[in-house]
Amino acid sequence: MATEQFASYVALGDSFTEGMDDPYGDGTFRGWADRVAEVLAGLHPGFRYANLAVRGRLFKAIVNEQVPTAIAMRPDLVSFVAGGNDALRPGFDLTTIGPRLDWVVGRLGETGATVLLLTGGDPTFLLPGQRVVRPRAEAYNEVIREIAERRGAVLVDLWQDAAFRDRRMWSIDRLHLSPVGHRRAAAKVLTALGVPVEPEWLAELPPARPRPWLADRGDDLRWAGRYFAPWIRRRLTGRSSGDGITPKRPTLDVF
Repeated sequence: MATEQFASYVALGDSFTEGMDDPYGDGTFRGWADRVAEVLAGLHPGFRYANLAVRGRLFKAIVNEQVPTAIAMRPDLVSFVAGGNDALRPGFDLTTIGPRLDWVVGRLGETGATVLLLTGGDPTFLLPGQRVVRPRAEAYNEVIREIAERRGAVLVDLWQDAAFRDRRMWSIDRLHLSPVGHRRAAAKVLTALGVPVEPEWLAELPPARPRPWLADRGDDLRWAGRYFAPWIRRRLTGRSSGDGITPKRPTLDVF
């Protein structure tokens, strides 16, 4: 794949693509998409980048709010990652999301853009309810793989990467990637696009130190109070972590 063709890139999605929890230090997030854009910008003078992703967004909102904007921008490269928040909710309906994803990939591809799809890494070993969430995620990932192959999209299959079964790849909230996780995701994307990356980005982590059982249980309790309980409250009240949040890079500008 000729990387010089990528003079512009638009990233669509939710918190995964917004970059949580990979902070810049100014209250915004970096994340795998920004990291990819940084490398592509070094290869192409005048490279332009937009990131329309917003935390908490459901699949339908991403399609309705972000896809038309991306189509109007007509980038060379566009990534679409959506559905993770839907899979965590009782009403997850793959029979609706699957055909809609197929339409989105086809419509984005009609603009001439290279379409990039990702499956998420697997955090279910850290989360409650994995007997419900994991089968949903696996079924959705299989749909993503089938659509990518049929539509000729670039696929980065993080779900199959065993490195993401290391808790150090995940942030303290156990749902979003850590900076190390985002760096590895960016490296996998760049590799799929034919762009060389620093070997360190794909290097295996050193063996983790064993943790006492009681320390792990203490972490579980603190996590439940700080992250899981607020997530439940938002579900019960119809609120979202993305309420009032706007895209961090809403226009396709030089990066």
